[in-house]
Amino acid sequence: ADEMAASMLGRALQNSRQTWANCGKYASMETPQWALCLPAATTILPCRTTRRAGVPYPERLYVPDTTRTDQDRQAEELTPENMAHIQESYKDDEESLTQARLCPLKDEPWPRHAWTPDSRRTGVLATKIGMMPMWNKRGERLTVTLLQVQDCHVIKYNSIEENDPNKKRALLTLGHRTCSPFYLSEEYLRTFEKAGVPPKRKVAYFNITQDAALKPGTPLYAAHFRPGQYVDVYGKSIDKGFQGVMKRHGFKGQPASHGQTKTRRRPGAVGTAGHGRILPGTKMPGPMGNVVRYTRGLKIWRINTKHNILYVNGQVPGHNDGWVKVYDSILYRSKHRKQAHYHLGSLPFPTYFQEEGEDLEEDLYDDEVFRFDQPSIVFQPAEGKK
Repeated sequence: ADEMAASMLGRALQNSRQTWANCGKYASMETPQWALCLPAATTILPCRTTRRAGVPYPERLYVPDTTRTDQDRQAEELTPENMAHIQESYKDDEESLTQARLCPLKDEPWPRHAWTPDSRRTGVLATKIGMMPMWNKRGERLTVTLLQVQDCHVIKYNSIEENDPNKKRALLTLGHRTCSPFYLSEEYLRTFEKAGVPPKRKVAYFNITQDAALKPGTPLYAAHFRPGQYVDVYGKSIDKGFQGVMKRHGFKGQPASHGQTKTRRRPGAVGTAGHGRILPGTKMPGPMGNVVRYTRGLKIWRINTKHNILYVNGQVPGHNDGWVKVYDSILYRSKHRKQAHYHLGSLPFPTYFQEEGEDLEEDLYDDEVFRFDQPSIVFQPAEGKK
């Protein structure tokens, strides 16, 4: 048996001689990190070829040692001093992007304009972090969604001429959530270097009017909005995969007895007699979710300025840790037209600037929300009694 295994090993090495010479990534037989893969004599096979090109596959005589983890290899190649130096240098480079010598905000600020009924501000990019209950002063329960604005900066501004003169809207590019630059392309990183901000995980666009323009590098906070105003939320719904008609379209289903066999959750007749085909738009099984959804007219009940969290009424599309776009509601033009001047006119325009020193409380509440740091019941003395 040993002689047979040795002869087969010799033939395999002879067949894969040319492939072995071209594969420099395989380690030598003397390298301790690699182990010889010979559990039995049948593991060594003749050199195979692909069906189309006829190019021989390399013989996998040696495979990586799975007992060693990436941390073990990193510990052998890099000393703790080297790792500390790399992490500190990366941290310094990331902080230097937002310093005054590189940030475009060191120049003269762009001129600001007063708000008009035709003005349209930019929105913000936020992360959905969950839901919680709240109560108003009448004791009614409110369900709110928490949206956190994390590292949101202005990346680029395109004027009306650069965007589209026919739309009469300028374009503002925003970045959301700082990420590591090691796995990003140079072209993608160059966009953020011009703005003087670290690379972002998500980039989105907002159509604005020219009087609401913001300079690249400007940070955006949750204080961009105010409690009591209405916002629209844009996001992608949760992907449900392929679903039937009962879950996808809310069909009732068919009877479970009286002669029905294997039709409990089936759609039944599709009502196309005489046409000879399925009409477009017929409700059928198919993929559900993972589509763009707009939620209009959501009221902001509370804003946490310390952690930049928006407490928005109701539910918003998407799963937790997913990104959404939040902007001033378009219902101020129709449904909430009477409140447009009162709500939008009192908002910071074009956005909230933290360096101006405006003192804001840590938590901003709407007037109808019950605050648990205040008494719930107040007793007043009756008339004529002390």
